[in-house]
Amino acid sequence: MSAFIAEVENKPGELARVAEAVAAKGANITSASTLAWGDKGAVGLLTDDESGTRQALDEGGFQYRETETVTFRLEDRPGRLAEASRRLAAAGVNIEFLVPTGMAGGEVTIAAAVDQVASAREALRELVVAGS
Repeated sequence: MSAFIAEVENKPGELARVAEAVAAKGANITSASTLAWGDKGAVGLLTDDESGTRQALDEGGFQYRETETVTFRLEDRPGRLAEASRRLAAAGVNIEFLVPTGMAGGEVTIAAAVDQVASAREALRELVVAGS
């Protein structure tokens, strides 16, 4: 699964602009997150149609990156994300975007867009969701 990280301005309406472009191509946003710093911001997306999302962002003139994700599960308790992210750091993996995608049975499922997918899967071995 790919994540899309679009650069936007830090002003009202930017998330709407990205979401409208993606919706116009018939793609459903399944998870999203935003972040702003100064006058810049970013919108991170997971969708059910990567080709449509790519086309929407291209046609909308957005600057964006497409990054492969690794999906993993953690116990829902303090420190588990810290442990997982430390394992990734020790393996030299940079996390570019991270978003929860589900919660059930005392566990949270997380999708992380990373720069080294194979290394991330190895570092998180037993936590990785099969097929991700």
